[in-house]
Amino acid sequence: MEMGKIIVFKLGEEEYALDINFVQSIERIQPITRVPNAPSYVKGLINLRGNIIPIIDLRKKLNIGESVFTDHTRIIITHYEDIELGIIVDQTSDVMDVSLDKLEMELSGRMEFDAFGGIANISGRLIILLKIEELVKTEVHSSRFNF
Repeated sequence: MEMGKIIVFKLGEEEYALDINFVQSIERIQPITRVPNAPSYVKGLINLRGNIIPIIDLRKKLNIGESVFTDHTRIIITHYEDIELGIIVDQTSDVMDVSLDKLEMELSGRMEFDAFGGIANISGRLIILLKIEELVKTEVHSSRFNF
């Protein structure tokens, strides 16, 4: 039984997760510099300890509204290959162990969203797993500007 660690976060009332191997840090919200002609879900760029990182509003990307910044709002700094990407979430909640063979994947054939990685049912909590490689690919590589 292969185990993995995930970082769980909230968008509204729903819980989502990313593989912790792709998470660099979790940051408080900070000033974001807008980029002209960017897709609406691209909030802009931040300078994080000397690194310029593109930031996306995951709520907007998933078509579940737009983030309203509160004291709980966080930016999850992710990395995949040589790309760093910041993802705005409503709040982070847990780091959990998940048995990779327990993931429910049968929905993925019916989902139009490439970044859907399955659903973990952990103690009655349904947690939607997202694939960072798909988020990075769609956000950074297909945008009109290169980071």
